[in-house]
Amino acid sequence: MKAVCSECRKETELKSPMRYECECGGLLEIVHDFSGLDPDKLKRLFHERRSERSTIYASGVWRYKELIAPELGEQSIITKQEGNTGLYESRRAAEYASVRRVWLKAQSENPSGSFKDNGMTAAVSHGYELGYRRFACSSTGNTSSSLAMYAAIGSQASVVLVPRNGVSDNKVLQSIAYGAELRTFEGTYDDGIAFLKAHAEELGLYVCNSINPLRIEGQKSIIFEIAQDMDWKLPEWFILPGGALSNAAALGRGLYDLFSLGFIDKLPRVAVVQAEGASPFHRLVASLAGHDTPHSQHAASPRIQPEPQPHTRASALNIGNPPSWRKALHTLNLTHGVTVSVSDFDIMEAKAVIDRSGIGCEPASAASLAGLRKLVLDGIIHPEQTAVCLLTGHLLKDTEAIKEYHIGQRWGKFMANAPRHVDLNRISGLEIL
Repeated sequence: MKAVCSECRKETELKSPMRYECECGGLLEIVHDFSGLDPDKLKRLFHERRSERSTIYASGVWRYKELIAPELGEQSIITKQEGNTGLYESRRAAEYASVRRVWLKAQSENPSGSFKDNGMTAAVSHGYELGYRRFACSSTGNTSSSLAMYAAIGSQASVVLVPRNGVSDNKVLQSIAYGAELRTFEGTYDDGIAFLKAHAEELGLYVCNSINPLRIEGQKSIIFEIAQDMDWKLPEWFILPGGALSNAAALGRGLYDLFSLGFIDKLPRVAVVQAEGASPFHRLVASLAGHDTPHSQHAASPRIQPEPQPHTRASALNIGNPPSWRKALHTLNLTHGVTVSVSDFDIMEAKAVIDRSGIGCEPASAASLAGLRKLVLDGIIHPEQTAVCLLTGHLLKDTEAIKEYHIGQRWGKFMANAPRHVDLNRISGLEIL
């Protein structure tokens, strides 16, 4: 399996010891030879695989193996039938955002409860094929939960680095339950990434963060699944939260594959939503405003300015130096995309709407709907347009946020639903309502 640098385009082989960056500092991306592939034949094959129940193709990731990791041996694949998550049209969400139609892609329905599973199955499987038996990540919670689960399924070891503060206890406990060797530290997600870059090789660790190009390849399956669910006719906009920006990178890669191969006849626009307290990518794109594209020749060497102390209630977005920012910038260039930042208040209100829709999500996921609403108010998205909002994590990933909103009413009373204590011996039947 080969990769090229996303910056200088130098080619390298992906073998042990695993490399994640080029000598120039650019992240690697997988190179596929798709010549000879027939999109119509693949569409039929992908449709047939939906009836699988007991093979690797029951997975919503490995259903598209020919577009993700065709050279990976089936015997190396570690899977839990990830993907196959719901795509729900929500009238309540559409009314809230003031657009014609909205679909919510509930990646929260993945086995570990987040979108990370789509990429993690590909990364862990590749590491296993290379002979690694110890897997590692730095995490704000969802990556560690996913890695710990896949390592446990494959009877392998996982080492996860988690910042001591600002991470949901639910995610930490989930990682511990799956058997991860969990190490907390003072600092941020970015400090953990820097440590792994410096020490993974000497420790014999295979890194499963989004710097790993197989993570991005696996996450492409999210857009493949949406496209198949929509009969290969995509909406005008895709809205997604932006933390480490792996989803933005993967979305761009997946859309490019579908378009260049002829699966779809036009590209939707992509909007990346960041929280105001952790929005270095949004600030970068805003600084490039006025150029033809965010990645124009005039802006050939843009540099992101890291946020040294990122802070947002949406803890999964609490990343000040996103590793995949260059790849995400390419996605915006490809799709004429935009960025937007939203407040924690906006995020929590949008979360209440999604929860009340019967789907539910953790705070970071709700940034997508909050961002859509703001983009409509700002006149960037027209009310007659359609959109898919990506929901990245499960409602129960952060139960403290639910308490804060509904019981503590920290975020206002927009849709607060506090329980009311009653004395069943002192009230009538009607009084309980």
